[in-house]
Amino acid sequence: MVLEFGYGKGVQRVDVPDRNLMAVLTANEMEHERRGAAAVDYALEHPIGSPRLREIARPGQKVAVITSDISRPLPSYDVLPGVVRELNEAGIPDEDITVVFALGSHRPHTPEEKKRLAGEEIYRRIRCVDSTPDDCVRTGVSSNGTPFDFTRRVVEADLRIALGNIEFHYFAGYSGGVKALMPGVSTPDAIQANHSMMVSENACAGKLEGNPVRQDLEEALKFCPIHFIVNAVLDEHKHIVYAVAGDVIKAHRVGCEYLDKMYRKPIPERADIVLVSQGGAPKDANLYQTQKALDNAKHAVKKGGTMIVIGACNEGLGSAKFEEWLVNAPTSASMIERIGRDFQLGGHKAAAIAMVLENARIDLVSEMDDDFVRSIFLNPQPDAQTAFDQAMARYGEDATVIAMPFGGATLPMPPQ
Repeated sequence: MVLEFGYGKGVQRVDVPDRNLMAVLTANEMEHERRGAAAVDYALEHPIGSPRLREIARPGQKVAVITSDISRPLPSYDVLPGVVRELNEAGIPDEDITVVFALGSHRPHTPEEKKRLAGEEIYRRIRCVDSTPDDCVRTGVSSNGTPFDFTRRVVEADLRIALGNIEFHYFAGYSGGVKALMPGVSTPDAIQANHSMMVSENACAGKLEGNPVRQDLEEALKFCPIHFIVNAVLDEHKHIVYAVAGDVIKAHRVGCEYLDKMYRKPIPERADIVLVSQGGAPKDANLYQTQKALDNAKHAVKKGGTMIVIGACNEGLGSAKFEEWLVNAPTSASMIERIGRDFQLGGHKAAAIAMVLENARIDLVSEMDDDFVRSIFLNPQPDAQTAFDQAMARYGEDATVIAMPFGGATLPMPPQ
């Protein structure tokens, strides 16, 4: 079977013998009753664990609506109009609403980016600002010592609404829910304290109960409550196919269950060879983004197997700190040791790659220089077919193969 994998704005093709191909992991077939803004409106009309937003909001309240920054796939322009309409129906005028873009550890937006995120009408009507890590209020400290410092405009609001999309997160279990608040509108120190728990065995994709990172995040709600959420589930092309609204925990969990139905992929066993791609541009613009697909694929590969990561990475690594960790590490294992004593954002993704290298070989098909790829402990390959042919030669004619053409979305579930 000839398989296609998105690669930048083009594709890479690989001819995999049918007898070797164990599975091609794509989204489970589902009938979605509503899409886009219609799904959001339905969720707002049928909140989970909460009254409607128009029943919670009161005239005179100052409202902060936290939404995703430009690096996240949430189409905020499909979500914000319904939220603002609910607030207006409750008697809250536009001038009492502020949209806060949750930067986390990312750069500020340009005015044009803010307009693109909010949509032209909302941007014209509603104050839209970035979160401000240099103007935060300490609301408390978690039992693990994480400082809960949040953007002042969010803390001082009377009503806090969090928007986001739900997808698998490689150490927080899932995105969405409280993550708009923490780490969304927090400080680098707070984010580092929370993310340092990523080395725990229970800090992994698809796990909520017993996940120390998720538990730490949700402890923030004791000190700075989120009064209402609207979270969306996206298809592989980043379009809304489902939405939940209401209580920050209860609604989020229902959204996670829907995501599981779409993207959890049971597999009979791990494979010798895993072919994985983010699905092409813009999701494979750099290795920092492509790492997400790589991390999901680790659940599909045998110990001692090979992961063939297909990502153009035409912008290189995508993070200065990520690059510093990879380039300066004497060995890949040294990054695992370092993250345990010196957690740094950016470095955490380098350590995540190092953890995968403990169990599997990683071949990278990219536009980066071969010598540079070798210097960061990966094996450069000129194209996916060549990488696959070499892997077959290593493992023999009976080698098993799993393909993940949208690896950032699908989560393989091998037998326990």
